[in-house]
This record gives sequence, structure tokens and C-alpha cells, in this order.
Amino acid sequence: MRESGENYLETILMLEDKNGTVRSIDIANELSYSKPSISRAMGILKENGLITMEKDGRILLTKEGREKANAIYERHLILTRFLSQVVGVDEQVAAQDACRIEHVISEESFRQIKEIVNSRQESQDRQEA
Repeated sequence: MRESGENYLETILMLEDKNGTVRSIDIANELSYSKPSISRAMGILKENGLITMEKDGRILLTKEGREKANAIYERHLILTRFLSQVVGVDEQVAAQDACRIEHVISEESFRQIKEIVNSRQESQDRQEA
């Protein structure tokens, strides 16, 4: 899947968590894209079985779409934490960089970074207990 498709899935997931329901206009406002661009993208996601579109305009992630969106969002969160907490990058810069990196990082590199972040968190949790 291309980066743009991953961004749309991640945005749908985040808007769903934030607002409960998602419509094309919500995505357009969140990403500052035109409604025709969103409509075209939603058509592609629908063709690929990643979303369904209800008659009332609600956009729902399918099981496969939700799994992909959750995986993308997890990469985003882990990479943001790695860059800010381990490397020492400003939180806002870390989030922006993570948004770019999450689409191109190999599974092997991501697993290693995730391991570092999780072991660091476990160590902090033990110290606080």
C-alpha cells in the first residue's frame, strides 16, 4: 500500500477514536485536502476492501482496514517515542518525522526500535514501582 493510503487509514482511525464517526468532510478538514481528492481516495480504499461507506456518509474501517490502520498508528507512536525519548528530539519534530518514517521503515528495523522503546518503558515502570 502506498503512503497516501496508509495516511488515510491512520486518519480515519484517529478521527473515529476522537469523534466516534467519520465522514469524508472530516478527513478533508483534518488533512486540508479537497473533497474530490478525498472522494477518489475513499473509492480506492473501498475497492481494496479496507473501508465501507454507509448511505448516510459514514466511513467504516473493515476488519482488514482496521488491522492495517492499527499497525500504521502503532508504528507512528513507537517511532515518535523513540525519537523523542531515546534520541532526544523535540516531541513535535519527532511526531512529524515519525509520520514520514512510518511508511518506509523495514519490519526488521521497526521490530528493533519497538524492542528498545518497550524495554526502556519496562525499566522506567520498574523504577517507579
